[in-house]
Amino acid sequence: MSLFISLLEQLADGRFHSGEALGQQLGVSRSAIWKTLQQCEALGLEIHAVQGKGYRLATALELLRADKILAALPAAMNGIPLQLDVRRELASTNACLMEQADWHAKVCLAEYQQAGRGRRGRQWVSPFGANLYLSLGWRFLLDAAALSGLSLTAGVAIMRALETLKIRGVGLKWPNDIVHDGRKLGGILIEMRSEAGGPSQVVIGVGLNVNMPASAVAAVDQPCSDLQQCTQEKISRNTLAAAVLAELVQACQVCEQGAITAYLEDWQRYDIHAGKKVSLLLPDERRISGLSRGIDSQGALLVERDGKVQRFSCGEVSLRGQ
Repeated sequence: MSLFISLLEQLADGRFHSGEALGQQLGVSRSAIWKTLQQCEALGLEIHAVQGKGYRLATALELLRADKILAALPAAMNGIPLQLDVRRELASTNACLMEQADWHAKVCLAEYQQAGRGRRGRQWVSPFGANLYLSLGWRFLLDAAALSGLSLTAGVAIMRALETLKIRGVGLKWPNDIVHDGRKLGGILIEMRSEAGGPSQVVIGVGLNVNMPASAVAAVDQPCSDLQQCTQEKISRNTLAAAVLAELVQACQVCEQGAITAYLEDWQRYDIHAGKKVSLLLPDERRISGLSRGIDSQGALLVERDGKVQRFSCGEVSLRGQ
């Protein structure tokens, strides 16, 4: 284990620890402690240093641990040859898996992403240790065309995971945003490599804001929320990771069997725009308005305009006037 992670585990309780005590516990000099703390600050972690007291994190921290995540998975997943990789930092969890080719079911998580990505190449603000950055790589025997509803299925899987943790008041915004009180708290980015007729290697990237620091909120270019605002209970990121992972794996298995009808029906239940007047920005920058009528069996958005229902497979949707 690196000195960086070992030091953070000592400071994770948010209490003061003297440099001398930290050095003794970790078997290094006070100078090494100080230098490592500079690395923490470089990643956006706020460190309080008080003479006579020592150092502490401004906010208590729970580090991701592969053993804790695996222990929290349901027994039904015991037979799945799942590889789990937890990193301190990397460019993005999706990119990490897309650069590899030797997996059937592999998970990559990171405490910090240097270049986290959302849809359409947008930046995903990824402060250290505050949120969940998780990507599941899954090898399907199906081709890309047969997986058209996977993004919506993944959205429902995340909603089910949040419900198991008693997190309420969260909804889905087409095509792949997770929202609370009109503010974004998560998203899904799916990337794939596929051959004609299959198989397909798919990476399902999930970003969920758990406890966003104020500095990170200020860097986001749209109203955002986090899961801690949805509940009074302290959210364990390891427990959350296990719940999301369990539901995503089940969703992949269901997609492989071609039985996603129940997921699409559930998606309609979580749809925050159902029956409302919406505005849809198309890829060619045209904007159309109408009544949202949910989704079809392929996951396309249905919009009623002048008494006729049209389907759209891509675009950015918002409430009309926003």
